[in-house]
Amino acid sequence: MNKIRIGIIGYGNLGKSVELGIRQNKDMELVGVFTRREPSTIKTLTEGVKAYSIDEAKNMTDQIDVMVLCGGSMSDMPVQGPLFAGMFNTVDGYDTHAKIPDYFDAVNKNALEAGKVCIISSGWDPGMFSLNRLYAEAILPEGNTYTFWGKGVSQGHSDAIRRIKGVKNAKQYTIPIENAIEAVKKGDSPELTAREKHRRECFVVAEEGADKTQIEHDIKTMPNYFSDYDTEVHFITEEELEKNHSGLPHGGLVIRHGKTGLKGENNHVIEYKLDLDSNPDFTANVLLAYARAAYRLNQEGVSGAKTVVDIAPAYLSNKSGEEIRKSIL
Repeated sequence: MNKIRIGIIGYGNLGKSVELGIRQNKDMELVGVFTRREPSTIKTLTEGVKAYSIDEAKNMTDQIDVMVLCGGSMSDMPVQGPLFAGMFNTVDGYDTHAKIPDYFDAVNKNALEAGKVCIISSGWDPGMFSLNRLYAEAILPEGNTYTFWGKGVSQGHSDAIRRIKGVKNAKQYTIPIENAIEAVKKGDSPELTAREKHRRECFVVAEEGADKTQIEHDIKTMPNYFSDYDTEVHFITEEELEKNHSGLPHGGLVIRHGKTGLKGENNHVIEYKLDLDSNPDFTANVLLAYARAAYRLNQEGVSGAKTVVDIAPAYLSNKSGEEIRKSIL
């Protein structure tokens, strides 16, 4: 069996988790890691696999079937997504929800011109949660859908803080408001703003001499990330961050409350829950499942940008159709 040849753009937490995830997918192999850092400073976890300058990727289009993009959504992906769509089948976890339509269009243009399949926003939210919102709303057309995240570390939001002037390191926790969850589960169907569903807590290591007041202001007013939420900012030392905030847990809930019957007398609740020890490990495995789908679709002659809701579930599995019908249906 020919293995799907995978490349990784970016070798941070997510890139390393993708590398580990490939070991659990027997139909895949890692070809190389591409980085903006000096490649000689990077030692991969996979024997015989090299790190390359990101500029070398364009010379390896015939050696890689799918490129997994592991950069940040704030500033890396808007550039890298469309760029690599013109060279490779790609998969990414772009998660700036408000900008997904524009990002899709930019990726789609280059993917169509290059004849590639590029699956965007395929982490767990957007991604798996998106699928469950769609399924639940299709099944219960009369009702309300609620999404709660956390408690956990948001990699995208943490990355956004780290890019603020004067910030040396940071972790951001998204924390759901329990009263809101309880009201939804009881079937009260409350109308909730973003601020009423979650709060955000930030632990920041500032550079020496940095203006902490300005950093806090820049965090709390950042659109699409913090401005719509009650946000706490705590300045701590690097040692405290390492000791108390080194993990990357996350999770959340999608809840759909709907009604059926002649007068809406029958109540139904659909709930999908994730409880993750490692956000990057789980996200990496979602990306790899969709990398398999991107490869298969392109082999069938499909091209253009896709999202998780466009992909039939069978394309994600390494099982044959016969095996799926026998063991899963």
